[in-house]
Amino acid sequence: MTRMLIIGPPGSGKGTQAERISERLGVVAISTGDIFRANVKGETPLGIEAKKYMDNGDFVPDSVTNKMVRDRLGESDVDNGFLLDGYPRTTAQVDYLDEILADGDEKLDVVLQLTADDEELVQRLLGRAKETGRSDDNEAVIRHRLDLYHEQTEAVVAKYAERGILTQVDGIGPIDEVTNRVMQAIKAAQAA
Repeated sequence: MTRMLIIGPPGSGKGTQAERISERLGVVAISTGDIFRANVKGETPLGIEAKKYMDNGDFVPDSVTNKMVRDRLGESDVDNGFLLDGYPRTTAQVDYLDEILADGDEKLDVVLQLTADDEELVQRLLGRAKETGRSDDNEAVIRHRLDLYHEQTEAVVAKYAERGILTQVDGIGPIDEVTNRVMQAIKAAQAA
């Protein structure tokens, strides 16, 4: 059983790698971004509130995000492990996730951080925006999201590094090469 997080700046390949890790380890991948987008598309009250923040490149507030994650981690498909993508983004969310896991007498096994150069990420995300037509991917919003990542999420990374469960992997390169690096890093972290 594996309980893990994947962390990295926007455009670092988290979603792609999360799908591959999920398949290879047989754990469910939980993407807060996908949940937000599904709610936006369905025009749910949560989706309407989340859209305001997402369109500006801001993070959805903890009050909304925490409840959604608690509910999701309470579902039966996470009994054999999970891979969280996009949560936690702040140290307050780290503490909240610790509470959720402690309620089930669980803890995280590994935190995987994909690393990448900001300028490479901007170009990657602009290319994705052209392909997919995502309204939340223009250069100003992308740079704002990267700034938020560096301001808030790096403290999360530091917290997990202190606990000795952080594993960093270069997220730049062909997808299969990155996947191979990721799987080797997870295997090494689990053996430690």
